[in-house]
Amino acid sequence: MTNLRGHAVSKIDRKDARYIALQGFHNRLAKKDPTIWGTAATAEASVRLNWIDLPESSRDLLPALDALCAKHRDKSRIILCGMGGSSLGPEVIAQSFNKELFILDSTDPHYISHALTGDPTKTLVVVSSKSGSTIETASQRALFEQYFTDAGLSPLDHIVIVTDPGSPLDKSSREKGFTVINADPNVGGRFSVLSAFGLVPAALIGVDVSVLLDNASETKSAFLKDSTLVVDMAYAITYLSGQYMTYCDAESGMPGLSDWGEQLVAESTGKEQVGRLPIVIEKPSTDSSFSIAYTGEADLVVEADLASQFIIWEWVTALVGAALAIDPFNQPNVTEAKEATSLLLKAWSGVMPHFVPDAVDASVEIFGAGDSLDTALKSFIDSIPADGYVAVMAYLDRTDDAKVAHIRELLTQKTGRPVTFGWGPRFLHSTGQFHKGGQQNGAFLQITGDVEKDIAIPGQVFGFATLVAAQALGDGNALASRKYPLLRFNLTNRSVGIDQLLNAVKAL
Repeated sequence: MTNLRGHAVSKIDRKDARYIALQGFHNRLAKKDPTIWGTAATAEASVRLNWIDLPESSRDLLPALDALCAKHRDKSRIILCGMGGSSLGPEVIAQSFNKELFILDSTDPHYISHALTGDPTKTLVVVSSKSGSTIETASQRALFEQYFTDAGLSPLDHIVIVTDPGSPLDKSSREKGFTVINADPNVGGRFSVLSAFGLVPAALIGVDVSVLLDNASETKSAFLKDSTLVVDMAYAITYLSGQYMTYCDAESGMPGLSDWGEQLVAESTGKEQVGRLPIVIEKPSTDSSFSIAYTGEADLVVEADLASQFIIWEWVTALVGAALAIDPFNQPNVTEAKEATSLLLKAWSGVMPHFVPDAVDASVEIFGAGDSLDTALKSFIDSIPADGYVAVMAYLDRTDDAKVAHIRELLTQKTGRPVTFGWGPRFLHSTGQFHKGGQQNGAFLQITGDVEKDIAIPGQVFGFATLVAAQALGDGNALASRKYPLLRFNLTNRSVGIDQLLNAVKAL
């Protein structure tokens, strides 16, 4: 049962010409019309619309999933190596069904080390990537091949590949003898949760994926018969929300849904300087931003089961893209970040340089204006555009360094501005597109940390410590080239430095 309610619903004008236009886009989307988003987007859209069919077409995967689960029933630990759309969907599925799934979507050696614990004989690694060329996933795959080999195990018995048919990863994996599950190549990553990318890890951790597909299919059939819910949502997000929307999944029973939705909306709409930026918040808020929730009270409350949320939000995002006249299926600035990383890795020749900070305050090195944490933070806050937002980007361990995320709410309180928080490098495949392609009014705070023990990347001249540094500084260079306010704090002692940083923000 799906339902839309909230404070904004009464403000939706279904006689507005813009609403009627959205209704037209909806009717054309139901027919998979690739011209909805304009001439420039037509070629891309024509090979990106099969997500519409996934609630039904993914049933073809069920026999293969049953066989895969039977083959690996002796594996009690599932690790998923994937970025962006390959990992955010499986993560919310696992959390919503209270299942164990270790998501490896980081290049930080401290975080990676958690994946290398436990009994390798009981471990199964799912490597998910459309092409396999994503540097994070390629590096992780090489790491685990070596990990299982060193444990006296055959990687072929402990690694499953999910990728597009005919991709470089598909070809190389099949040549080596790995089990490969192919996804529909005409589905983009952030629209892929109901494809093999979402369903393979879900099935392996014991989720009944046929129920997910049933629910999504029933909901899709319902809004195809009566489009009010999806067109209402698209109208509200396009014409009532403004640039910012808060997303809160507290008490919804679907933890992580906001993170999945953040990527879907930010990366799909953050182009042409007209995007919509979700602000994922920890608890309901009464601030001035347009609020979205899945239970309780908000401007829009979308009540639906998890799989229904997936298909509803994908549909609505496609409609918002049409209303904004942008291509929701490309991500040009994600590619820019990858190229910036590659340039630094090449320039460094595998050896990370020593970086000299502009100032040092105890366990925090300051790269930017200010001779102390206090003055650096004040200078940074003063640089935020009047209508702008703050993006905190933490290239740290989201398990052991999790408390650094508290900085988001603290900065919101101190600045009165919208503040997003992203774990690096995974946000590069999410809000990272918006940062460079959306409205040009962001101020960017990077938080990096010294690495106590690096982890080598088999086949590369650099390790993960160098890779994560190149990703942080490469993205920093891309932001600096746009003259955006940018500040970096490097923590020489992570735990102490995080406490120091949080206390400095509290004292502002």
